[in-house]
Amino acid sequence: MLELLIQALWIVASIMIFMGGIYFSFKLRFLHLNFVKMWKAISKKPNKKDSISAFQSLTMSLAGRIGVGSLSGIALAIYLGGPGVLFWIWMTSILCAIMAFAESVLAVVFRRKDSGNIYRGGPFYYIKDGMGNKKLAVIYAAIIIVSFIGGFLTVQVNTVSRSINDIANINPIIIGVTIAAITGVTIFGGVKKIANVTEKLIPIVTFFYLAVCAYIIFSNIPMIRPVFNLVLDSAFNFRSFGAGVISTLLIGMQKGIFSSEVGLGTGSIAAATADTETAVDNGFVQVFGIHIENILFATITTFVVCMSSYASLVIGDPNGIEITLYAFKYHIGAIGPILITITITLFALATVLAGYYYGESSLKFIKKTSKADIMILKLITMISIVIGSVMSSSVIWTLVNVLVGILAIINTYALFKLKDIVIDEYNATR
Repeated sequence: MLELLIQALWIVASIMIFMGGIYFSFKLRFLHLNFVKMWKAISKKPNKKDSISAFQSLTMSLAGRIGVGSLSGIALAIYLGGPGVLFWIWMTSILCAIMAFAESVLAVVFRRKDSGNIYRGGPFYYIKDGMGNKKLAVIYAAIIIVSFIGGFLTVQVNTVSRSINDIANINPIIIGVTIAAITGVTIFGGVKKIANVTEKLIPIVTFFYLAVCAYIIFSNIPMIRPVFNLVLDSAFNFRSFGAGVISTLLIGMQKGIFSSEVGLGTGSIAAATADTETAVDNGFVQVFGIHIENILFATITTFVVCMSSYASLVIGDPNGIEITLYAFKYHIGAIGPILITITITLFALATVLAGYYYGESSLKFIKKTSKADIMILKLITMISIVIGSVMSSSVIWTLVNVLVGILAIINTYALFKLKDIVIDEYNATR
């Protein structure tokens, strides 16, 4: 029964996001496919020397997007729905990345500076000030706190724990405590510290993962075309239409939305921190992040997994990382799981930092926070990290799937209501 309710929730969320994507794509002339403007926006320097740059806001949002969803979530989607999920992840990016533009523009239009002279913004601000709906804004902010501090963060640590245990018999609690300690050192330094860490960490880990995957894929060049054909055949498996193509489509869209956060509004929280010339610049920056996740990372991970014999695996309570570890071990031997464990640990750490910032921003929106409030949130974050290291994967994924679906519906509804502001902001810069 619960599974049916989650599927129904995601059908509604997916339809809303795709409708929004198609609408904004035509209204804004498919600007989310203009990579020249994206690069120009990313390269711009901040207006003030001590401000957060567009590139820093990109890496902070990428820290939230490129977590375990890129490595384990995609592998789990393939395991459950077949290689065809990749096609629908591509469609999510091609048709819906524009949603990241819309929400980032609104985040900048309605943002404000906090007591530390840092820009704060996101869906809760444009829902309250743009739509005039404070209750819905508070609900959204509360769900962010629960879903990120209690869900996303635990997913990251749970995956890291499983990954490390696959190559070394280390008590999960020790792993959780270690990650919590590293996280604590960073988050106690504030948002600028988080931005500085993600700015350095994300590019290094990204290029490392891309290099390993490129080596595997180009070492299996004859398999590239068969895997590509398998993706297309599986995406349109009309011979088993009811449980086949529909299931593959839903899983693909869900993972595309989940891993890239397109339509959720969360990336706009990071986008609002950047000190850029226009709201449109921030929109272009965040669209680029969606494509990095849904086209680049999803594709190379899928090809590496599909070039292995992953279909022979039988896994109880799958997290997805087991499949990724198996695929890399299949291709490059014992060193494979070690490389992936290092990669996923660093990605997870970056995601935890971004997730904490989203939670902190949400709490500061809900109430006027004291130092004690922020201290309590930081301690809860560190406790959640430790708990996540030993929790059941199925419990965590169920919680996250439900909450993320609700976030998507609320945010997409807000984007529809405020669509004219987005269009006017874009037209003003043309």
